[in-house]
Amino acid sequence: MSVIKLDHVSYVYSKGTPFEKTAVDDVSLEIEKGEFVGVIGHTGSGKSTLMQHLNALLEPTSGKVYIDGEDVWADPKNVRRFRFKVGLVFQYPEYQLFEETIYKDVAFGPTNMGLSEADVDARVRHALSMVGIAEQDFEKSPFELSGGQKRRVAIAGVMAMSPEVLVLDEPTAGLDPMGREQILSEITRYHRETGCTILLVSHSMEDIANYAGKAMVMNDGRLFLYDDVEKVFSHQRELAAMGLSVPQVAKIFSRLAEWGYPVDPNVFRVPDAVRQIRTLLEKGGRSDA
Repeated sequence: MSVIKLDHVSYVYSKGTPFEKTAVDDVSLEIEKGEFVGVIGHTGSGKSTLMQHLNALLEPTSGKVYIDGEDVWADPKNVRRFRFKVGLVFQYPEYQLFEETIYKDVAFGPTNMGLSEADVDARVRHALSMVGIAEQDFEKSPFELSGGQKRRVAIAGVMAMSPEVLVLDEPTAGLDPMGREQILSEITRYHRETGCTILLVSHSMEDIANYAGKAMVMNDGRLFLYDDVEKVFSHQRELAAMGLSVPQVAKIFSRLAEWGYPVDPNVFRVPDAVRQIRTLLEKGGRSDA
């Protein structure tokens, strides 16, 4: 059974006013448990608005959102429990840090779930270990940390609630390449060890290619495509028409195929590209090539 189901979901900002704008337009989608999904779309495509429906921060103007088969808004008094099932990490989550110590900040969510002190402690320690924060730093102020470390502590605060679905909206925005790689590697490890469903919103096609198994493409509030990453990136012309791109590797191999080289034009990961180039060079080096 799907962990997320969207049934003709639409959302209109400032409905009934001169500023009315449809941000999400009739989106239907099912995501299976344990998937790692990349979410892509140009600025203003509706992807962030759609993500906020998953943990009941926004109520659809029309349509329904189901988590684990339950209608999120069937009883508005009970929507809070879905916010523990679906953890949402906003862009620049370090701005949400507020406690005196790293430990207390990460403990805030599990404590509000009504867990015992022992359970809270276990979750905090596990989450902080997942993002590479050492125990000797637990009592430090989060505001003493570097930008990348603050980001990791904020993500740990959501991980500590053990959500079934973890939604991350541009979690690497503004970080240097090393910081990006650390956070994405930690998210991948968390996905592998917990089996949690991950939705990663990103403008980096390389990140989606390297980490996600499936990708969904939003365009002007509508769902253009949801499929395996390989199949999504094979739609290079359609993506370009939306103002999106594909990984640089995919562009290179598409051009090589156009020039007549015997390569797969849909390669989009560097390790796959290296294997194909090696094979091509080996064939070129033989007398019968």
